Amino acid sequence: MLQKFNEKNKDLQIYVKDGIYHRSEAKVSVFDSVVQGGDAVWEGLRVYRGGVFVLDRHLDRLMASAKAMHFMNVPSREEITKAIFETLKANKMDDGVHVRLTLTRGEKRTSGMDPRLNDMGCTLIIVPEHKAPVYDNENGIKIITSSIRRNSPNILDSKIHHNNLINNILAKIESNVAGADAALMLDLYGFAAELNGTNIFMVSKNILYTPHATACLHGITRGLILEIAKEEGMEVYEKNLSLTELYSADEVFCTGTMGELTPIMSIDDRKIENLSGSTVMKDLIKAFEAKIPAYSIPIV
Repeated sequence: MLQKFNEKNKDLQIYVKDGIYHRSEAKVSVFDSVVQGGDAVWEGLRVYRGGVFVLDRHLDRLMASAKAMHFMNVPSREEITKAIFETLKANKMDDGVHVRLTLTRGEKRTSGMDPRLNDMGCTLIIVPEHKAPVYDNENGIKIITSSIRRNSPNILDSKIHHNNLINNILAKIESNVAGADAALMLDLYGFAAELNGTNIFMVSKNILYTPHATACLHGITRGLILEIAKEEGMEVYEKNLSLTELYSADEVFCTGTMGELTPIMSIDDRKIENLSGSTVMKDLIKAFEAKIPAYSIPIV
């Protein structure tokens, strides 16, 4: 499902470093760490009805990622929040918006890998776009299993929400070649980790399951769904999930800021057949949507 250009975005105002620029003028230095080594962390935010959804949780993860990467001179949460709001207001955006928030280690004095070359402070980039969920949440998607394994903590910890996404991009290429919508990435032991851009859940006999957050990103939407399921009295477990279990599940779906909750209709050409008539995903979507007003930070 290739995203199409939205004409509403042709005159975007984008925040870079310390100012707001037209999309044609918004640039970073060729010496910036994001260019030199993908040395940056990022968050995807969604704006609903005048508020930024679960902004605090996204900033928590951004700051944790920046700390793990040993970034110096990181802007404060208040500074980042102010910049987000200023950028949204400059674009007159208050609903149906996705924001790509990136924090790089900053510009280097000269090319090189050593972070000590970065003594000019971090670079903050805020790209808001008019953008609906990227998947077909009505008809669902089909996925394939990728041969590319998801990073484990002993290689590169997926808890760091970093910009070095080659691992995921290679998996996405495989899904493109196969004519699928996304790729399921397994961990080093062959258990399901996550899709190339979203977390995965399955339902079997009205019990909700999702992989342990070891080789996958601890997604914000994933965490919310786990909370909501427990609040709704559902039985829910984090466990190692094999492909065999996923093939035979009643429901399989993925979660993420870009796509919200999306049903997965087939995996490796095995159709997901809801023989039990499970409504777990439908119930979760309803409860998720009900949370949006209370969990959104108003744009001020």
